[in-house]
Amino acid sequence: MTAASTPKGERRRQALVAAAAQLLAEGGFEALRHRAVAERAGLPLASTTYYFDSLDDLVIAAVEHHGRGELRRGAQLLAALPTRPRGVAAVIDLVLDQLLGPPAADRDAELVLLRYERLVATFRRPYLRPLMHTLGGELRGLLLEVFTRSGMDADRRRVEQIIALVDGTVVNALIEIDPDPRAVARRALREVLAP
Repeated sequence: MTAASTPKGERRRQALVAAAAQLLAEGGFEALRHRAVAERAGLPLASTTYYFDSLDDLVIAAVEHHGRGELRRGAQLLAALPTRPRGVAAVIDLVLDQLLGPPAADRDAELVLLRYERLVATFRRPYLRPLMHTLGGELRGLLLEVFTRSGMDADRRRVEQIIALVDGTVVNALIEIDPDPRAVARRALREVLAP
């Protein structure tokens, strides 16, 4: 048994992942450095290289921490969602909750920005692609279930189109420094989903 597989070792590793995830949320990928992560976790600098083979591995763990947290939250929302027909406005809100997270006033823009930073970072960090592919597939599954439970027809192709529409409108809203990218995405979805 190695120190990394002991309960204490796993707690230390998780503390590093949580610290890296916090830094990622606060400062983006540039904020993730061995020293900064160790200091945030309150652990020796050497612990980052003991528990992670490289900074890339630590970045993957931080991204997965955020992505899995979002998927858990999305699955919890879905678990509480009864199966019944819903109007377009309700379905749009459910879709946006899955893609952007629930509205959270002061943190909304920050969380949305983090999602898109992760997506864009994948182009420059190919080591993230397998993880992002896996997380994206699970997100698509949640979205398909939203439509199914709401009595609306949708297939994987339709879900891909909806994701592309939301992603495009939100990125444009962020570029334009729109204070409410969710509202921009809601309007775009209404045009596409309304009968």
